[in-house]
Amino acid sequence: MAVKAGALRFNTDSNKLELYDGNQWVEIVATSPEAQTGGARGLFGGGYVSPGSVNTINYITISTTGNAIDFGDLINARRLHGSCSSRTRGLFAGGYKDGSGTRSEIEYITISSTGNGTSFGNISSGAKLAIGSCSNSTRGLFAGGTQDAPGAAGAGFTNTIEYVTISSTGNGVDFGDLTLAKRPYFCGLSSPTRGIFGGGILGPAYTNVIEFVTISTLGNAADFGDLSATRQAIGQCSNSIRGLFGGGEQPTGKVNTIEYITISSLGNVQDFGDLTLAKYGMSACSSSTRGVFGAGTLDPSTNNINTIDYVTIMSTGNAIDFGDLLYVVQQTSALSNGHGGL
Repeated sequence: MAVKAGALRFNTDSNKLELYDGNQWVEIVATSPEAQTGGARGLFGGGYVSPGSVNTINYITISTTGNAIDFGDLINARRLHGSCSSRTRGLFAGGYKDGSGTRSEIEYITISSTGNGTSFGNISSGAKLAIGSCSNSTRGLFAGGTQDAPGAAGAGFTNTIEYVTISSTGNGVDFGDLTLAKRPYFCGLSSPTRGIFGGGILGPAYTNVIEFVTISTLGNAADFGDLSATRQAIGQCSNSIRGLFGGGEQPTGKVNTIEYITISSLGNVQDFGDLTLAKYGMSACSSSTRGVFGAGTLDPSTNNINTIDYVTIMSTGNAIDFGDLLYVVQQTSALSNGHGGL
């Protein structure tokens, strides 16, 4: 019997699924959604450029290298804000705008296009900055933070977690609580099932605690393990298997350390390698293969940088130069359409 075009077979020699195209059998190759649309895109939005907050959004294609490109503008200039994303939408929430204080607004952009932010809703637990955030393909989570101004001692720290449905608009809904009231400095990463929050400031001291939630449910966070040292202002990113924690500030000063966890397990971090510079106040985003760490500062206020580093998530080793953002900035926030929660 003649084989018709469109017929499928499983090749037991190669262990591959094949399609008959009318002339020959050809292997069916699976590709990720971001690969089908030109590669995962990473966005860096807002931040602190002396003397104040900015509303600029830059983007990169994570699978390449090179300098960032202008995307558009946030509605509100802000820094120390949270961000999360689905395959199509990116959200920026809360933060601090110099001259007008702590913010509660959430806005969104369409990642595959360019353009300015659009109003989404508000954080229901009130205006706050230094929020931890993560997401899967449907839900975005915003955790912790502080209602104090940047640099305050911590009377306004919170442990609340709330969520939004990324494809809709509206205000945050109560999810549960972190194990600690802290400001994680937008430290969050995820797999499709788990959200992870690590490090941060607990009152006047730093913490090394890593905690997790199950994104699709409601409830309080549980202990996951520990970073190798107490640390804040860390860049965090992931694929669906591994989570990375890069840079940040320890009580003894800024570090270039990268550490990793296996998200589906519990336990302490393991050493991965080093960033190209010791820095903190950066942000990170990822594809299924690469983690990218961008921006930051070498000291509290005057030595912001625009460098971008990358690593291969499933390996170990030191970071490699990727390119530069369009502006020297710290306290920005990053997201992508190919991260580990999708």
